[in-house]
Parts: sequence; structure tokens; C-alpha cells
Amino acid sequence: MDLHFGDCKPTDEEREAVDALLGPPASAWEGGAERGEADLRWAVGGRAARERRDLLLPALHAVNDRTGWISEGALDYVCRRLTVPPAEAYGVATFYAMFAVRPRPATVVHVCTDLACAVNGSAGLRAGIEERLGAAGMAAGGVTWQPSPCLGLCERAPAALVLRAGEPAPAPGTEGPSDGRGALRRRASAVVAPATAEGVASAAGAPEAAPSEPSAAMAVPQAGQDGLILLRRVGVADPASLDDYRAHGGYSALRRAFALGPAGVIREVTDAGLAGRGGAAFPTGRKWQATAAQPDHPHYLVCNADESEPGTFKDRVVMEGDPYALIEAMTIAGYATGAHRGYLYIRGEYPSAVARLEHAIGRARSRGFLGDDVLGQGYAFDIELRRGAGAYICGEETALFNSIEGYRGEPRSKPPFPVEKGLFGKPTAANNVETLVNVGPILTMGAEAYAAIGTESSTGPKLFCVSGRVARPGVYELPFGATLGELLDLAGRPESLRAVLLGGAAGGFVGPDELDIPLTFEGTRGAGTTLGSGVVLVIDDTVELPRILLRIAEFFRDESCGQCVPCRIGTVRQEEALHRLLDRGGAGAAADVALLREIGQAMKDASICGLGQAAWSAVESAIDRLGVYGTPVYGTPQQGSEAGQGPRGDT
Repeated sequence: MDLHFGDCKPTDEEREAVDALLGPPASAWEGGAERGEADLRWAVGGRAARERRDLLLPALHAVNDRTGWISEGALDYVCRRLTVPPAEAYGVATFYAMFAVRPRPATVVHVCTDLACAVNGSAGLRAGIEERLGAAGMAAGGVTWQPSPCLGLCERAPAALVLRAGEPAPAPGTEGPSDGRGALRRRASAVVAPATAEGVASAAGAPEAAPSEPSAAMAVPQAGQDGLILLRRVGVADPASLDDYRAHGGYSALRRAFALGPAGVIREVTDAGLAGRGGAAFPTGRKWQATAAQPDHPHYLVCNADESEPGTFKDRVVMEGDPYALIEAMTIAGYATGAHRGYLYIRGEYPSAVARLEHAIGRARSRGFLGDDVLGQGYAFDIELRRGAGAYICGEETALFNSIEGYRGEPRSKPPFPVEKGLFGKPTAANNVETLVNVGPILTMGAEAYAAIGTESSTGPKLFCVSGRVARPGVYELPFGATLGELLDLAGRPESLRAVLLGGAAGGFVGPDELDIPLTFEGTRGAGTTLGSGVVLVIDDTVELPRILLRIAEFFRDESCGQCVPCRIGTVRQEEALHRLLDRGGAGAAADVALLREIGQAMKDASICGLGQAAWSAVESAIDRLGVYGTPVYGTPQQGSEAGQGPRGDT
């Protein structure tokens, strides 16, 4: 282990930020300012400090949140406190897009350039901000900006997120949609003006005043309607109030879980037919049973809230609009699988959801719904919230485990599978937010009633993230089996529909004559596409489809962790070929299309995880189904489309 520390020292501000998380150093060996006589006689820390390596990512967040970047001195101090080799910590810090290891202003404007925002004119917003602040990464008036992959604000596209470092940490700002394309440059001024105004911490919105954070209900066009199951409390119950949550049926599912016992809960979930909503549709009951049966202890529960698939924002809406539902569901899942600690890993780009969940976890703990004796039943369970820092690959469950443990978020080889050796090498059940919030309705309704919703192979309700060129973008809840056309009718389909992207960047395109596709796992598979995590991105004739394909290729190139050669090289070559095709206007496309097919097949066959395996899927479907750069071949199944949704298909 290389523990060669540098000579740089942390500032008082950086030291305070780290000590607020880790506590003051016990000795000079752990970074104490002065070396006492005892420090000359023996060394302390060692194994005890190394066992806290999982606090590396929170410590980096603490520094970045306080000062806006991570200096060499701050990184060295974190390494001393946790006995982490500086070279390894540097590798972790530079792995995440939200961290900076060079000085930058405290205020950073993250401008989304991904699919939903690109379709709705983010190029104009970006140009306006660049006119005010200069090129990306430049400092102007204490503010800088940078292009960002999907921020999970697709219903407000084109969107931006304004974050400012400092103590106390100010609330983030988000910028929503304009009234028309002509207002984009005015919106750019609106985003930048509050961030540069003296005395304003961070904001985005009208130049006159910073707006309050939009309600999650604004992202749910069906909010308040009868018949909703997963979204029934969004916009109805106060998401900050535990009493209001209980008044609307909250914690009745947990009480029934205690009455059934762990085996009974797993039986109900299995009989209900609940399948994972992350893309691969793995049976949740089987996963829980496999975890619970492992003799090795402790067991862990992990909630994967790192929804970074472009076009996906349903988990964010649930966490902001009904946070106690997720906490209750995690408690039930922990009880069923024999876990006493749950980790909720959430996107760093979701500061509002983080604040909502931190408040809800604290309230649940203070009222006995979390802690050493949940509801007086003798069961101990608590939840630790961990923030990601901008890495799509961490949606893959084993990459997420590495991230929590304080390593680079790179996927692990399987087997062993997480139910055998997952987080910290122990049996782990990992599920995403939507999967977990289905558990409450299963227990309150009963497995039979829940299974009666949807189809025989795809049971229950499903959340769909509808964005792009529709009149009413947002999260929609429908029973499995509704058709794509029925969903688009709810959202307000455009007059000149060109295509629909199902499943996000890792999904596939379908044409305007395929709207009768049933929105089920088996229905989309039979149509040669994928349901994925529920992304439905609508494109009309005003959108240049070749540029969307290039953006997808750029996304996968940027987000590849680089661990395996097929993905590391293949995503670059795919982008290069699409650049050539776009620059030539499609002329002489045959050679590059053939090259794309060869590269795509190599990535599918040999990549270590779903990112590389799905990086070619959307491009392939656009060529084969929509006739981009050739003649369409409608209904051609995409090989590997059943594999699910990018790197997050297992949860």
C-alpha cells in the first residue's frame, strides 16, 4: 500500500469540512495538526481507519460542497484520516463528473445537453449561457458553467441545475421549460443572472427573483386522479409530514409485514409476480429469497436511486413527492431479507430529493419507524443515504457497491452474484426505487389483487417517463398492457410524429406506425425492442434524428468506465463513425453502417456490463426500423434487446 503523502496542507475550511463528517483526528497519524509525545512512541489508526474507507466518497463530497473543488491538500488530509493511498483517492475523485480537482468558482451551472433537452432546444439555452459566461469551464463573475448529461429534469426540458458551494449549503436552483423556442436566450439570462447577483447563493428562474423549488406534483399530470396506486399520494399528501403519510395509509404495509413474518412477505411478493423495474425484469421474490437464504452475515439492502438513464425521472418524482413510501418499502425489504442496514444510493444531481429523504429518514427514526426496535417488534433496521457524484455506470449494481465502498465505480465480474457476495462482500439485495415502492401495495392489496393488474407475465402498475415533443410531459402511471398509443394520447402526441425512443439511450426506436405495441416486458420483447426503465421519448419532424444518434454515441463514450476494451474502444469508434455520417450528410453510408454493426456486435458480445452491451442498441434500431442512413427494415428484432437497460438492468 503506497501511503506516500504530499507536502500540501488543507485550508482551515477544508479541514473543518472533513472533521464535521469524520470527527476530529485522534492523533497526528490521522492528520492532527500537532504531533504529541504519544505520537512519537506509537502509531494509531491503521486497520480501524482503513475499515472506514467507505467514507471516502462522503468525505470528498464534504470538501467539494464546502469549497467547490478538491485541492491536493484537502485530498491528502482525507487520505490521512482514512488511511487511503493518495493515488487511489485521486483515482476516485477524478472518476466522478461532479468533482473538480482544479480551482473553479463556487457557483456551477450544469446545462443539460441530453436527449429530452436536445429535442426541446437545449442548444439555444447553451448558446445564450455561453454568450453571458464564455466557453464552458471559464470563470465569469464567480460563476462557471458546464454541459451535463441528463439531469433527470426531463419534464422541464430544456433544463439547468445551479449548484453553489459554501457553508451553510444553499438550496439548489432548477430551471424549467420556456414558453417557446424564441425565449431560450432570455432564459439563459434568467439562469445566469441570479447566480451572479451579489448576495444570492444560487437560483435559477426569472431575473427578478429566485423561484421556489417546483413541486413533484408538477411532474405528474395525473396527480390527484382516482385509481392511482404508486402515485396516489403525490400532490395529495404533504411529502414532509409523517403524520400526513400515515393518514393516507402509510405504514400499514409494514405492520402487515410483521404479521406475516419474513417468509410470508417473500411469498406475497413472489405470488404477486413483481419483477424488477430497472430493465431486466428479474423476479423480486426470487432475489429476496436467495439473499435471505445465505448463511453468511450480515445481509445488506441497497436501494439503487442512481437513475441516470437519459429520459428517466420517475424515481426522482417518487422520492420528492412520497419519500416515506420508499423508507417504508426499504424497511419491509430489509425485514424480509434479514438485513439490518440499508443503503440508499442517490444521484448527486438530485439535491432536492436528497434533502427530502434526509428529512424523512430523520423523522422516521425519531418516531420509531427506523432504529433499534422498529415499531416495538424487536427488529433493528436503519438507512444510510449515500450520494453519487455524476457517473452513469454506478447504476450497475456492482459498480454501485464499489462506489459505496470508496473505490472507483467500476462493475465487477459475475459470478459471484450480489445475493452471495455483494456490498462489503456480504449477501445483498439491490432494488431500484420503483421496484421497492410496489411492495407496499402488494402487502396492503394482497398478492392476488395485485397480480390481477396488468398481464399474466407483467403484473401490477408501471411508471412511464414521457418527455420530448409532447404537450404534457411527465410521469404517468398505467397498468401493464396499455399500448404505446394510449400513453401518447394521455401525454398529447405531436401532429408530425417521427419516432419514439423506448428505454432511453440504451433502448430502441419504434416508428409512428408501431403505436399498438403493448407496454409490457413480453410485448416490447416480441416487437423487437425493450421497455427498459420506462423512458418514452417522443420525437417529431422538427428534430434531426442523426444528431440525436450522435448525442447517444457521445453519451456512451463519456460514460464508459474504460475497464474493458470492447466498450472503451467501441464507444469511441461508434461516435467517430456517426460523426462521419453526419458530416457527409449520409453519403456513402454503407461502409460506416457496416462498421457500426461490427463494432456494435463486438460490444454486445464482449463487454463486461450492460453499458457496452446496449451502447449500440438505439443506433441499430434507428437504422433498421426508421431507415436512418438506409432503407428501414421494420420489425427486425435487436439482438440482446432482452438484456435490459444499460448498466442498471438488474435492479
